[in-house]
Amino acid sequence: MKTIDGKLFAEMIITGANNLSQNADYVDSLNVFPVPDGDTGTNMNLSMSSGAKETEENIETHIGNVGIAFSKGLLMGARGNSGVILSQLFRGFSKYIEAESTIDSQKFAKAFQAGVKTAYKAVMKPVEGTILTVAREAGEAAMKASESTDDCIVIMEALVKAGNESLKRTPDLLPVLKEVGVVDSGGQGLMYVYEGFLAVLKGETIAAPVKRDINDDFINDDHDFGDVVKTEDIVPGFCTEFMVRFKDGMKPFNEDDFREDMSKFGDSLLVISDEEIVKTHVHSETPGEALTYGSQYGEIIKIKIENMREQHREVLRKRGIKEAKNEIEKVEKALITISMGEGITDLFRSIGATHVISGGQTMNPSTEDIVKIIEASGCKEAVVLPNNKNIIMAAEQAAQVVDIPVAVVPSKTIPQGLGAMLAYNPEASSEDNKASMTEAMQHVKSGSVTYAVRDTTIDGVNIEKDAFMGINESKITVSDKDQNKVCIELLKSMIDEDAEIVTIIKGIDAADENVAAIENFLRENYEDIEIEIQDGKQPIYSFMFSVE
Repeated sequence: MKTIDGKLFAEMIITGANNLSQNADYVDSLNVFPVPDGDTGTNMNLSMSSGAKETEENIETHIGNVGIAFSKGLLMGARGNSGVILSQLFRGFSKYIEAESTIDSQKFAKAFQAGVKTAYKAVMKPVEGTILTVAREAGEAAMKASESTDDCIVIMEALVKAGNESLKRTPDLLPVLKEVGVVDSGGQGLMYVYEGFLAVLKGETIAAPVKRDINDDFINDDHDFGDVVKTEDIVPGFCTEFMVRFKDGMKPFNEDDFREDMSKFGDSLLVISDEEIVKTHVHSETPGEALTYGSQYGEIIKIKIENMREQHREVLRKRGIKEAKNEIEKVEKALITISMGEGITDLFRSIGATHVISGGQTMNPSTEDIVKIIEASGCKEAVVLPNNKNIIMAAEQAAQVVDIPVAVVPSKTIPQGLGAMLAYNPEASSEDNKASMTEAMQHVKSGSVTYAVRDTTIDGVNIEKDAFMGINESKITVSDKDQNKVCIELLKSMIDEDAEIVTIIKGIDAADENVAAIENFLRENYEDIEIEIQDGKQPIYSFMFSVE
C-alpha cells in the first residue's frame, strides 16, 4: 500500500477508536495508585471517540480535510492529561497533512514525527516513560522504516512493533511503574489506537470484546427526552448508577427490600444482583443520598452520575433550539471552578464562583465543556480553577481556543481551589488574579482518604486491597483497615507549627462518628488550631483535609 486517502484514514481512525474503547477498562487498571478512580482509559476513550465522531461526519477522499475534522473533534473532546496529549499528537499529525489529498509512505512517517513534536511542545515539563516516550520512539521507527520501503503497511508495522517495545521499557524510565509492576497507561492507550490503524491497513478486523458478566458493566442509559423543551422540566435530573460489592459484617442484602428502599430516591429504577454484587440504576435528584444508602451493604466499586439536564441542553443545541437566557449566568468576569460533590459545589458558589462545572476523578470535563461555559457566560475575561492535576491541561487548552483572556490557576486539589478563591479580586485582571491566587494556594496543604482497589507497595507503604489510604498531596503516606487511624496519621503528617486552620470535608461515605472522632483528636492534640467541618458530599474520597 503506497498511498492513503481520506476514506482509508477515516476507517483507520474509527477502528483505532473502537480498539481503544474495547480496552479502556484495562488501561484504567494500569493506574499507578491503587485508588478506585483510575481514569486514563476512560479519558482517552472519550477523547478519541469525540475525534472519531467528528471524522464520521466528515468522511471524504481528501485526507487533509479528514485530518482537520479528526483533530477538531479530538481537541474539543480531550479530557485528562493523556487525552490532551493524544489530541496534540494528532493535531501535529493532521497539521502536517492538511494540504494533501493523499499521502505516500514518506509523508505518513513524517506525519507521526510532526505529531510528536507538537505534543512535546504542549507539555511544559515532559516526562520520559510516558505516552510521550512511546509516541516518540514509535515515530522514530516509522521514519527509519521509510528510508527502505514505500509500503505504508511496513511502516505502520515498524511503528507498532517499536511502540510496544517502548511501552515495555517504560517501567525502566519511571521507577514508580516498576515498583507497582505496570506499564504506562497512556502509552498503552496510544498503542491500542495504533494497532487499530494497522489492522485496517492490513485488511484485518479487530475481534469484538469478550462478553463479560452483566455486573461488570453499567447500563449506558440513552435518555429519550421526547418533545421536552424546557430543561428545568427534567426531574429527577441525575441518572445515577453504582455497584456495591457485598462485605461481611455489613447490612445483609435482600433484593426486594433494597429495591423498595431505592425507589424512594427517584424513578426509572433497575436493580440487578448476584451473590457478590448489586448494580443499581435510578433517576434521582439526590444521587449522594442514594450512594450513601447503598454503602450500607458493602463497598461501592463503580459510580457513574450523569446530569440529564445538561444532556438535554446538548439535545436542544443539536436541534437548533436556543436555551432560555437565564440557564447560564451572564457575567463580565467569570470565575469558573471544577467541583466534585454537591456540598463542595455549594461551598464554591458561597465564596464567589460564578460558574461551577461538575467534574473531578472519573469524570474529567473536556476542553469543550470548559469552552462552552466560558462562551455561554458572555464574559470578557475569565479565571479557571481545575482543582485536579488531570484537568489542568484541558483547561489550558480551552483557554487557547476561546477569544478572550483566560487565566488558568494550576490548582491540583479541591482544598487548593478553595484557598485560591479567597484571594480572588473581581476588580483585578485575570492575569493579576492568577498570580495572587496561585500564591494563596501555596499556603494550603491537601490530604484525602480513599480505599485501595488492589494489593501493592508504593514508596515503602504496604497497601492491602480494600484498606483505607491517606494521601498527602500526591503521595500515599499511610494505609490501614482502620479509617480513623488513617485519618489521624494523615493529619499528623500535614500539621506543623505554622498550621492555623484545619478543614474537614466530609464525603458521602463518611460516617458522623468518624467525623466526631477526628474532631476530638484535633481538639485534644492541637488546641490552638481552628477546626471547620464541611459536608462536601464528594464520592470516592470519604474525607478531604485542608491545612492552612
